[in-house]
Amino acid sequence: MSMISKYAYGDPFHTEAAAEEMEVREGMPEFGEMEIKEGFTFSYRMAAEDIVYGLGEANRGLNKRNYCYISNCTDEPNHTEEKRSLYAAHNFIIISGRENFGLFFDYPSKLVFDIGYSEEELLKVSGDYADLYLYVITGENAYDIVRQFRKMIGRSYIPPKFAFGFGQSRWGYKTKEDYRSVAKGYRKNHIPMDMIYMDIDYMQDFKDFTLHEENFKDFPEFVREMKEQGIRLIPIIDAGVKVEQGYSVYDEGVENGYFCKREDGSDFIAAVWPGDTHFPDVLNAEARKWFGDHYRILIDQGIEGFWNDMNEPAIFYSREGMEELKAMIRKLAEEDPDTLPIGELQRQVLEIANHPEDYRRFYHNIDGKMIRHDRVHNLYGYNMTRAAAEAFTRIDPDKRFLMFSRSSYIGMHRYGGIWTGDNKSWWSHILLNLKMMPSLNMCGFLYTGADLGGFGDDATRDLVLRWMALGVFTPLMRNHSAEGTRRQEAYQFGDTEDFRGIVETRYRLLPYLYSEYMKAALNDDMYFRPLSFVYPDDTFARGVEDQMMLGDEIMIAPVYTQNAKGRYVYLPEEMLFVKFRKDGEYSEEYLPKGHHYVEIAIDEVPLFIRKGRCIPLVKAAQCMEELDTEHMEIIGFENARYTLYEDDGIHKDYDDPANYRVLIRE
Repeated sequence: MSMISKYAYGDPFHTEAAAEEMEVREGMPEFGEMEIKEGFTFSYRMAAEDIVYGLGEANRGLNKRNYCYISNCTDEPNHTEEKRSLYAAHNFIIISGRENFGLFFDYPSKLVFDIGYSEEELLKVSGDYADLYLYVITGENAYDIVRQFRKMIGRSYIPPKFAFGFGQSRWGYKTKEDYRSVAKGYRKNHIPMDMIYMDIDYMQDFKDFTLHEENFKDFPEFVREMKEQGIRLIPIIDAGVKVEQGYSVYDEGVENGYFCKREDGSDFIAAVWPGDTHFPDVLNAEARKWFGDHYRILIDQGIEGFWNDMNEPAIFYSREGMEELKAMIRKLAEEDPDTLPIGELQRQVLEIANHPEDYRRFYHNIDGKMIRHDRVHNLYGYNMTRAAAEAFTRIDPDKRFLMFSRSSYIGMHRYGGIWTGDNKSWWSHILLNLKMMPSLNMCGFLYTGADLGGFGDDATRDLVLRWMALGVFTPLMRNHSAEGTRRQEAYQFGDTEDFRGIVETRYRLLPYLYSEYMKAALNDDMYFRPLSFVYPDDTFARGVEDQMMLGDEIMIAPVYTQNAKGRYVYLPEEMLFVKFRKDGEYSEEYLPKGHHYVEIAIDEVPLFIRKGRCIPLVKAAQCMEELDTEHMEIIGFENARYTLYEDDGIHKDYDDPANYRVLIRE
C-alpha cells in the first residue's frame, strides 16, 4: 500500500522542505524504533538483502550500506572515501528489500546516518536535538516511493533552455580579454558553447553585486558582445558581504539589521574571500527579500543566470577562533620545546576553517525569535538560493533564469539546481559523479552535474575526454578548474577534433535530453534512475552501480578507468548499442540481453537504446539557439514512437499541450 505518514517530535523547525501540508501523527513510526532523550535516535534492523538508496549528494556508492554519513553542509573540497559530509544535506533514504519504505528526516541540524557501519545490520539515524518531522513513505517498490516523495516536496526547478548547452569556467579568468580569449578558442575550433562562467575575480575586492572597476568597465556592452556570439556570461555570487563602510550592500544590511548576529546583538564577523564579512540572514524573510533584490543589479546589465557559492556558509576563520588560536600558540611558545604538543597545534591550525564552534557563535532572527545557527545550519544555502529565485519572479515573473548552488537542503530543489562542488581531477571522481546523479534525482535535484575534468589538481587529456563523455548526459555540462592548475578548456590539449566531437554529440542529443528533463520535472519523476528501478525483478541489475537509465529510452555506461579501451556492461534486455564519433557519424549494433565487453574509443560517446524505443537526433550547432529541431533524425528500433517535449525554453508555459509531439522511427 502506498502512503505517506508524518510524525512530529519535540518542537520541529518548519523548513518548508515539503510543499504539501499533512496531518501530523503521534507515537512511533510503522518501521523501526524512535528513542527520544536529549536528542533522538531512530533504529531499524536491516535484512541481508536490503539496499539503502538516497542521501542525494553523498560520498561512496549508490547503495549506502556499510558506512556512516553525516548531513552537515560542509566546505569540503577533498572528496576522498573517508569523508562523511559534503556540501549538502539530503536526509531522504529508501530501504528496499525485505520491506520497502522511505524515510525523510526533516531536521535542519547535523544528522548522522550510521547505515551498518557500527553494526552490520543496524540502521541508526541520530541527532543532538529531539525536534524533527519524520515522514514515512510506503510503496510497492523503491521507485514508487520516490515518486510519492517527489510529489510531496514539489516540482523541481526548471532552467532556461540555454542552460542545457555546454559551459566553460575557470577560477582565474580576470579580465574581458580572458573571456574573449576563451570565446575565441571555442568558436575558432568550432566547439559548441553557450556559457562562460565568471568566478570571484570579476568583482571589485570580492564584493557581491559589484564589478571590477578597471577590468569590467562598460559591462552591459560586454554582455551584449558575448551574447552576439551566442554566449551568456554567468557570474558567481558568494554568501559573505564584505565589511566596508561606503559599500551599499554592507551599509544597508547594517542599517536594517539584515545580517546574522552574535548573542550580544552585534553583527557576526567571519573571514572569507573579501576578508571580514557579514552573513546575510537569509532565513529571515525580510532580509531574504532584501538580499535577493540585489541580483537585479546584474540582471539590469543583461545577465540571465547565476551560481551561488560558499553558502554552507564557508568560514575561513572567525575573529574569536583566530584569537583562540593565537592564545594557544603564545602559550605553547612559552613552554619547553621538547614537550610541545605539535600534533595538537597542527590540528588546531587545520581545523580553524569551518570550525563547529563558529557555527554556534551566530544567530538568525526568525519571526522575532533568535535561533542559533547550528540548529538550522543546513538551511543556509537553500535560503540563499531561494532569495535569488523569489527575486527573479518579482523581476520578471514569466521568464526563466539559470540558478544553481553549492550548498543545499531538500526544498531548495524548487528554486535552483546544484553542482557537486570542488572535486578533483581524479578518475574515481568520474564514477562518483555518475553514482550521485540518481541519488540527487531522488531528492528532487534534477538540474545538476559535476565540474567536468575536475576542479582541483592537474587534469590529463584522456581524463577530460572521458569525463566530458559522461557530461554529455548530465543536465549541467560545465568544464571548471581552479587557479594554479593545468588549463583544461577543450582546445588546450591538441587534436581538438576529439573534444569537438564529444561536445557536438551533446548538442545532437539535446532535444532528447531536454525533453526527458522536462518530462521528469513536470511529472515529479527521475531523469537518471538505477537499473533496479526499471528492472526490479532482475537480481543482477540490483547490484549494478556504474550504469544508469536515462529517461525511458536509454542506458548510459561511461568509461571511467584510465587507459581502458572499453568496458564490461550488463544488458537487462536486448538493446541497440550506439557509439557517436567525432566525424558526426555513429555506429549501431544490436546486443542481446546479458553480459558484454564493448570497445569504446577515447573520442566516442556510447549509449544503449532499449528494445522498442527510439530517440531523436539533430545536426550539431555552435549554441542552443541555432539548433534546428524541425529536421530530426530518429534512431532506434523500427516502428518505435517517441513523445518529444519542446517549448521556447524561455517562458513558463510548461503545461501547454502544444509542447508535445510524437515522432516515429519508421
